[in-house]
Amino acid sequence: MYWYLIIALQLLSIGSNPSLALIDFLPSNHTNNWAVLVDTSRFWFNYRHVANVLSIYRSVKRLGIPDSQIILMVADDMACNARNPTPATVYNNANQNIDVYGDDVEVDYRGYEVTVENFVRLLTGRVQPETPRSKRLLSDEHSNILIYMTGHGGDGFLKFQDSEEITNVELADAFEQMWQKKKYNEIFFMVDTCQAASMYDKFYSPNILAVASSLVGEDSLSHHVDSSIGVYIIDRYTYYALEFLEKVRPDSDKTMGQFLEVCPKWNCISTVGVRKDLFPRDPTRVRITDFFGSVRKIQIIKEAFDMVAKAVLWKKLCHQVSQVRLYLFCCFFCTKW
Repeated sequence: MYWYLIIALQLLSIGSNPSLALIDFLPSNHTNNWAVLVDTSRFWFNYRHVANVLSIYRSVKRLGIPDSQIILMVADDMACNARNPTPATVYNNANQNIDVYGDDVEVDYRGYEVTVENFVRLLTGRVQPETPRSKRLLSDEHSNILIYMTGHGGDGFLKFQDSEEITNVELADAFEQMWQKKKYNEIFFMVDTCQAASMYDKFYSPNILAVASSLVGEDSLSHHVDSSIGVYIIDRYTYYALEFLEKVRPDSDKTMGQFLEVCPKWNCISTVGVRKDLFPRDPTRVRITDFFGSVRKIQIIKEAFDMVAKAVLWKKLCHQVSQVRLYLFCCFFCTKW
């Protein structure tokens, strides 16, 4: 009698908690993954922006996207800054458990190379002929691209180097060029800045899912200070996004829908903005690894494959073919004779 009650309660708990139920994931048409990760801020007091972008870089590498398909743009070198008490390191938490700079970081655009012009050229494929492959976005119509940006922004713009800015119209037009030139299958756009939602307001190209750390009129705030460094060390939205990503494995069933809810207002203080009207799939049925991981095509062979037996068979076949060719040659020669 009691086991009926137990089963009923379990079914009710699954129904009330979608994360416990089996998810009918929607298929994706992508065959490869790329990431474009951009920090637009210079100066020591913007340490947190470098920590933001390096933290996302570490996550996507851990989940399988190789350096050859990650474009990392870092506007300042905090690891080698004279004010850094622990040279050659960048931390995203005051406990300093994880050095997100590490010993294998590959920065593609550094310092004054991080400009609006270089960023737009990168996205649209209009780079200079002498640009090396490591600084090119070699995506195609089957590529899913994660684009992450962090820095100082306002209503409709994001500053680069405190000297110029990219507007939401320019960004939207760059994405449209990418679509027209078949440079992506789907884009996940993620931006952590003040009034961040204004950066996706003008998007009009298909297959784009976007999330922003704050709505128009809101500031995006820092999380905490590291007293040994003397500055804020990471922004609130990226901090909670990373907290979620640290629990994701390459074979994870976590969804983009879950990721879009990682930082409620009581944590972020700002209101996270989401735009999904351009995205044809339901985010609650899209694997997070469709953007943060890397596709691995695996062909399952159910029958045993004996390499030695196949090699012997192939050798015999080649021998038989050579014998036939010799016989035909002799017949032709004798006929002519």
